[in-house]
Amino acid sequence: MELENTLIDLLGIEIVELSEERAVATMPVDKRTHQPFGLLHGGASVALAETIASIGTFNLIDKEIEICVGLEINANHLKGKKDGVVKAIGTPLHRGKSTMVWDIKIVDEEDALICISRCTMAILKKR
Repeated sequence: MELENTLIDLLGIEIVELSEERAVATMPVDKRTHQPFGLLHGGASVALAETIASIGTFNLIDKEIEICVGLEINANHLKGKKDGVVKAIGTPLHRGKSTMVWDIKIVDEEDALICISRCTMAILKKR
């Protein structure tokens, strides 16, 4: 999977762990991910959450015949953050043939919850 020149690359998201049990990524909190008041943008958190669900799902599908795309996502933003790094930890709640549902927790450097999200991924046949 090519990540260069994508939103993932633009936001500075880095995948740091990938297994069948979980997927983990980091993202800087800086001018790329701020909203106008200098805090982590909720949309950047949602982009990080969907990224980790997407990459986690991609790791679990048959890449020869399947692709995956986001179907639904929700997020609760629990705490603001001005700088540093956040980490998204995604775990699959449901691993079906046509959908996967992921629980994503975004935490700061002290493991305090910044955002919680649930993302449903659709698994499609390649055309």
